[in-house]
Amino acid sequence: MSETVVLSYDNDVATITLNRPEQLNAMNQELLHALKEQLEEVQRSDAKILVLKGSGKAFSAGGDMKMMLQASDPEAFQDVMNTIKSIVLTLYQMPKVTISALNGAAAGLGLSIALACDYVIAKANAKVAMNFIGIGLIPDGGGHFFMEQRLGTVKAKQTIWEGETLTAKQSEAMNLIDLATDNDLDEVVNGYIQQLKQAPILAMIESKEILNSQQVVKLKSILEAETNGQLSMRQTEDHQEGVQAFLNKRNPEFVWK
Repeated sequence: MSETVVLSYDNDVATITLNRPEQLNAMNQELLHALKEQLEEVQRSDAKILVLKGSGKAFSAGGDMKMMLQASDPEAFQDVMNTIKSIVLTLYQMPKVTISALNGAAAGLGLSIALACDYVIAKANAKVAMNFIGIGLIPDGGGHFFMEQRLGTVKAKQTIWEGETLTAKQSEAMNLIDLATDNDLDEVVNGYIQQLKQAPILAMIESKEILNSQQVVKLKSILEAETNGQLSMRQTEDHQEGVQAFLNKRNPEFVWK
C-alpha cells in the first residue's frame, strides 16, 4: 500500500491522513489511487466517524502540477478523472459522519474533497482557494456542486470566477466552511468526536443518507460535466498560458482562445 495516504482506527473513529508533506499533500496519481482504496476500506469498516486531514503544513495544495501536465495524455486524463469521481462519490455517500480538518492550505481539488465531508473545520490561519481559474481551468472533484450547496448558485459562480485565496475566517463568514478556530485543531476535532459519541449517530447517518441520496444524481451529472469541461479547457491557449505563467511566477495574459 502506498504511504502517500495513511489510514488508522481508534475504535469507531477512522482517520485518513494525506501524506506528501514535502509537496503540501498535492494529489498525484499515486495519492489519488491510495485515497480511493482507503476510503473504500473505511466504507466497509464498522467505523461510524471519519476524519480526513493532511500531514505537515497543509491539508492539500490540490492537483499535483506534474500530474496535471502529464494528464494531457488521454488515457492518463481519464484515469485521473475516474479516480477523482470515485473518491468524491464514495466520500459523499459514505454511511459515516465525516469531518475534514484543514490544518493549512486547502486549494483546488484539495478543497473540493474537503467540502465533500459533513463538517469542515479549519485552523484560523489556514488558506482556502478554489483557484482553477488562474490556469484557465474549471473546478473538478465536484467543486461546482459543493460550492453551490454551501454558497448558493450566484455566490458560488462568482467565487469560482474570482479564484481568490481566502482566510479560514473569511470562509467561515461566507458559510463555505463550518468553523475556523484559533484553538488547537486536533483538540477541536476531538471535541466534535466526543459530542458525536454521545449522540444517536445511527439516526444522524440515516438523515444523511436521506438528504444526500436525493442529490447523488446531480453530483454525478456535475462530475461528468466537470470532466468534459476540464478536457475542453485543457485544449485552450489560455490554459497553456496559465500553466506557463504559474511555472514562471508571472501574471498570465489570457487571449480567450
